[in-house]
Amino acid sequence: MRFHHTARRIFLAPALGLAVAAAVTACSSGASSTTPPATSPPATSAPASTSASGGSSATIATITANWEAFFSSSTPDSKRVELLQNGQTFAAAVTAFSTSPLASAVSAKVVSVTLTSPTQATVKYDLTAGGTSVASGATGVAVLEGGVWKVGDASFCGLLQQGAAVLNIPMPSACKSAG
Repeated sequence: MRFHHTARRIFLAPALGLAVAAAVTACSSGASSTTPPATSPPATSAPASTSASGGSSATIATITANWEAFFSSSTPDSKRVELLQNGQTFAAAVTAFSTSPLASAVSAKVVSVTLTSPTQATVKYDLTAGGTSVASGATGVAVLEGGVWKVGDASFCGLLQQGAAVLNIPMPSACKSAG
């Protein structure tokens, strides 16, 4: 039983690292368009909920699409960097993560988005790897940067910290100042 717990932790850490890499990529786009990328996964799930603080359904949909695209294995690294806050700073980490065999099996599904200010939102999401749930109800931060909703670099750094050793990815020095 103890081995199973250890094995699950080893499996979870890389998946979380991928999730962070995706999140970081989603937050750094300098583009002004909020249209989801063509490579984003289809929206087949129930829409994410809005918060009591208000928020247009278009804003919620954009945050959801960008967050899920960041974590999608079909999203090119260049787009992930655009979807991550301060993405160019983390480009090497995003690329290093995408070369991991586990990266091709990770995806995120946004459960809810709560706007906490005009430029920040809390995102609750589920993370899967190879069809297996590795994190249910995880929480991250999306930020509005350059007119684009992106995965917050603090969220990305948190995931990298949890999975960097297993993924053999060095922690970017920029993570020390993130969030």
